[in-house]
Amino acid sequence: MKPIAQAGFTLLEVLVALAIVAIALTAGTRATMALTEHARRQSDVLLAHLCAENELVKMRLANQMPGVGDSSDDCEQAGQVFNVHISVRPTPNPSFQRVDAQVFRGNEPVLRLSTIVGRY
Repeated sequence: MKPIAQAGFTLLEVLVALAIVAIALTAGTRATMALTEHARRQSDVLLAHLCAENELVKMRLANQMPGVGDSSDDCEQAGQVFNVHISVRPTPNPSFQRVDAQVFRGNEPVLRLSTIVGRY
């Protein structure tokens, strides 16, 4: 009598297949997390840009040279609170001043914008 041949996979083959699937799922999860983090960062930069531009436009609309020094203000965009630090520094030309706006979310810097403001 001939022994009956059994069809199927050995335990080792199943374990190798499971390991391959686990590696593929891990790679997919990491890629998804990276995309999610990138989208959050892009959103933060966009909202921070709005905050910085708002502060710089306020200075331009004041129709006077801003005072040299530092100031800080909170800005809320899309339910998130950002802190905008404004730094006004003199330039070699007394008709212009350099204005830097740095935006933070918590303690993390998000964006920095610089411009020159002139006499009106």
